[in-house]
Amino acid sequence: MGKATRQSFGEALAAIGEKNPALVVLDADLGKSTSTGAFMKKFPGRHLEFGIAEQNMIGAAAGLALCGKVPVAASFSAFLIGRLETIRVAVAYNKTNVKLAGTHAGIGIGEDGTSQMGLEDVAAMRALPNMTVLQPADDAETRQMTDWMVAHEGPVFIRLTRQNVDDVHDAAYRFELGKADTVYEPAGAKKGVKLQAAVFASGGTVGPAVAAAKDLFKRGFRVRVVNAGSLVPFDRDAVARAAADCQRIVTVEDHNVNGGLGSAVCEALAVQGLACPVSRLGLTTFGESATGPELYDKYGLSAPHIVEACLKNPG
Repeated sequence: MGKATRQSFGEALAAIGEKNPALVVLDADLGKSTSTGAFMKKFPGRHLEFGIAEQNMIGAAAGLALCGKVPVAASFSAFLIGRLETIRVAVAYNKTNVKLAGTHAGIGIGEDGTSQMGLEDVAAMRALPNMTVLQPADDAETRQMTDWMVAHEGPVFIRLTRQNVDDVHDAAYRFELGKADTVYEPAGAKKGVKLQAAVFASGGTVGPAVAAAKDLFKRGFRVRVVNAGSLVPFDRDAVARAAADCQRIVTVEDHNVNGGLGSAVCEALAVQGLACPVSRLGLTTFGESATGPELYDKYGLSAPHIVEACLKNPG
């Protein structure tokens, strides 16, 4: 098991801060939870604490961006999305160079419960013009996405986990905006013979998807796992390839199925005029309080549920 992507994000910010004096970090009384504490200790003059006032924090970040700074505003994703009107106008509409880091995404946060679970954030951010939306799967991808985000000119939203996640990338991995990457391709695939399924996953669900594909391989089924770390822009070509050489597509996300990864995949099929059965695993309700693994199992995001979806025809 690797580390939480929020931790990798915090470590990357502290390292970038040494090279980029324009980088500033804003927090809303959650610096320990968002893992920006390392940056605060190294650069106390460039870390701004706003208390429980996310709307004010986002507005200040937009102002700092207009003054030439590179502000990263961090909070729980559920709390950021609660200030959508400010993000819409101060960040997206004005194309300010603000980086929004939403941690504690989805039901994977566990016992904190419904009020703390960002389950609609991807849908809202995907709907905003000018917004880049990223969700890393592991430590390596998080660090590369954070580097890219700070260097990029324009609004970015990055979605991060509270829980530890499996490492699914090796040392050769290189993040490319708008491109999905295959993190598991079954051996022994034959030309002209379709794979059982392609699983598209993002963030905390990529590890369970890989575990499911490996389990299926032992049973004689071949399943590809695609990591969709770039949600906006989205890799439609990866969806087209899956539709061409797989019997079905399964999407799995720690988010509501409406407006998130599952919607992005279905939209990609529709606009390209492609036909392929799709099973969408994700939330259709609010979450609840339990451990992260218990919630992943109850709401159908654990490896056994992904296995079942790969074998069952969508209904």
